[in-house]
Amino acid sequence: MFLKKKAIAIAVLSIVVAGGVQAQTKANELSVEKIMRDPKWIGTSPSNVFWSEDSRNIYFSWNPDGNRKDSLYVVGTDGKTIKKVTAATRRSLPSQFGAYNKSKSRKVFEKNGDIYLLDIKSGKTTRVTNTVERESNPGFTFDEQEITFIRDNNLYAWTIANGQLAQLTDFRRGRKPADGEEKDPQRVWLRKQQLELLQIVREREADKAAAKKQQLADAPSRPLEIYLDEKQVSSIVLSPDERFITYSLISRPRNAKITIVPDFVTSSGYTEDINTRTKVGDAQSTYEFFVYDTHKDTTFAVTLKDVEGIYDVPVYQLEQNKKASIAKDVADAKSKRAEMRASTIYGPYWSENGKHAIVVARAADNKDRWILALDPATGALDLLDRQHDDAWINGPGISYGAGDIGWMPDNESVWFHSEESGYSHLYAVNVRTGQKKALTSGKFEVSDVQLSKDKKHFYFTANKIHPGERHFYKMPVNGGEMVQLTTQPGAYEVQLSPDEKMLAYRYSYSNKPWELYLMENKKGAKPRQVTSSLTDEFKAYNWRDPEVISFKAEDGVDVYARLYQPENKKEKGPAVIFVHGAGYLQNAHKWWSSYFREYMFHNFLVDQGYTVLDIDYRGSAGYGRDVRTGIYQFMGGKDLSDHVDGAKLLVEKYNVDPKKIGIYGGSYGGFITLMAMFTEPDVFAAGAALRSVTDWAHYNHGYTSNILNTPQTDSLAYAKSSPIYYAEGLKGALLICHGMVDTNVHFQDVVRLTQRLIELGKDNWELAVYPIEDHGFTEPASWTDEYKRIYKLFEENLKDK
Repeated sequence: MFLKKKAIAIAVLSIVVAGGVQAQTKANELSVEKIMRDPKWIGTSPSNVFWSEDSRNIYFSWNPDGNRKDSLYVVGTDGKTIKKVTAATRRSLPSQFGAYNKSKSRKVFEKNGDIYLLDIKSGKTTRVTNTVERESNPGFTFDEQEITFIRDNNLYAWTIANGQLAQLTDFRRGRKPADGEEKDPQRVWLRKQQLELLQIVREREADKAAAKKQQLADAPSRPLEIYLDEKQVSSIVLSPDERFITYSLISRPRNAKITIVPDFVTSSGYTEDINTRTKVGDAQSTYEFFVYDTHKDTTFAVTLKDVEGIYDVPVYQLEQNKKASIAKDVADAKSKRAEMRASTIYGPYWSENGKHAIVVARAADNKDRWILALDPATGALDLLDRQHDDAWINGPGISYGAGDIGWMPDNESVWFHSEESGYSHLYAVNVRTGQKKALTSGKFEVSDVQLSKDKKHFYFTANKIHPGERHFYKMPVNGGEMVQLTTQPGAYEVQLSPDEKMLAYRYSYSNKPWELYLMENKKGAKPRQVTSSLTDEFKAYNWRDPEVISFKAEDGVDVYARLYQPENKKEKGPAVIFVHGAGYLQNAHKWWSSYFREYMFHNFLVDQGYTVLDIDYRGSAGYGRDVRTGIYQFMGGKDLSDHVDGAKLLVEKYNVDPKKIGIYGGSYGGFITLMAMFTEPDVFAAGAALRSVTDWAHYNHGYTSNILNTPQTDSLAYAKSSPIYYAEGLKGALLICHGMVDTNVHFQDVVRLTQRLIELGKDNWELAVYPIEDHGFTEPASWTDEYKRIYKLFEENLKDK
């Protein structure tokens, strides 16, 4: 009897233990519903990290309690005691943005539309303005006796010693009133008659003239009235000697047509229209750059008319001329145009000693970027560096505007980024001699550059070790050894303390979300982890560390990718290729991806037996100029063939069934998915195109015109690159998902493609719409519905029936 009871007890215990193991295993399992919940289930990483001005505290946004919104937290340099900042303390903190005096003992900043002056040593803050109007762009004058700022599009100066306020510009909206000098013959005759006949008219006209003369004598320093007509003024800059004020005028196009996006689910119950943007090739704003000489009380435009390349015709247009059977000598003769290319001038940027000024100019077609020395007295420009690309100018530190640029400690040279070597690197050029020097070099990219406080070193981020790692470096200001300060593989977002003794940084790895760390600013220093943000539920699953691999594309270029493989892979199993969005973005790296939901979904797919490949295709960031511009004039060309080559790799090396490969992605990834399903139907059995561009002629100007030029000047590039032209090629199963209030890639894109598929008689596709979602989904229910559909698509088309 005892043995029987013991046996029963052991059996019951076994059931309990087995049930516990089963329950734990089930708790660790992934599902679409679990992954796509509010991201707070993962834990909220710290963000928006900044230092106090005295280098004693680090502030950051965080949400360890899973509240509706993040709160501001603070921790000392020991990294031990984290405290939530009270609302009163938060409101009293100076803005993390602003301008410093030369010694960095004072800081001026804007907060809630008013200007404040901070004495850093004492911590005392002085309120400079207290108005209902917004003041912005504060700075110190060269002698540091005044603070300048912008109010109602005019420049003001506030004297620190006595609080006296002076208006330095007088920009006025509208047209300049008539100066009183009548030109019409009939009116001139009547005026002359009145003056000749009537004494009182002569006296009153004389009184007006005397009053105006007296007014000018009483206020001799009144700024020149500058009328803007219908233009907008921006970028108002005072020269160090306070003689010159430079500014830009923006002319908005009158005939540009704005696309309307209807919003159907509103609180009013009515459909409401959202004004969004123009389409590529529509009329664009134009820019002019002026100098106001306060000594001469005159203003004049600065022109690029004598700058090298300003009249050049883009290469693609010359090639079109040749293809049109124009003789070579004629085509060459037309390599220059009669009018200047539209362009924008940024700056000026003055040297710290106030003796030199430089500006950056960019052509509107973005094929040229010039760095020029400016003589403000004459408007003369001296070319220091011309960056030209037959495709388009971009890259880390270059971007779309002025780019990152600054003065070297000698006050005669400026540092800047250039892709001259094929990768974005640091250069310096002397404004007197024009001598240029490369400060960094190699097959890697440099970004986030800053000068040290003593101006003896540069600090920057670079992917020197591996394209998928971003480390923090210190280097002598004139070039030399790059000292790597961070060590663990992954990525670092570093904030250097004001005294430059400490580094506060966010760090992440492929399967570890961002956390905050502190470290002394020296090589070999041991970092201290400050935050621990992940929930127990998230940590319960063994998140995969995807292998970062590379393979040769059909043209011999190295293509990098993330590879996820099942532990017990079946013979000839299914695979999914993910296509990241944005085009110019990197995802085959060793840090926590901004596509974290997709990362989790890939773990889920691997659990279900799929192999997953995530490719940094041609056009992606992190790999230099040739990869960046590899899609010029043909999106859906090399970027798509890289995915076809990836599919081939899966079959030949990773034992994937060639008939069981799916593809999916959002935005640019959705576009590639459509191109894959339409033009490579024998490679991809199923595809999910999310918020996808279907016709590039309907996308925005700033992004698209760089890559494909404009529809009216390069129609072939648009026809080659737009999926809507290839829809007849669809064979496999296609899922299309799109938000109806997408203000980036408009819902109209998929509506037009839908009509095209209907007219072609295609029946192997479906469209899922999301009535309240913009380009980036926000609601967990939408994410869940979308990815359940994606998973169903793959299960039904890539798995054995």
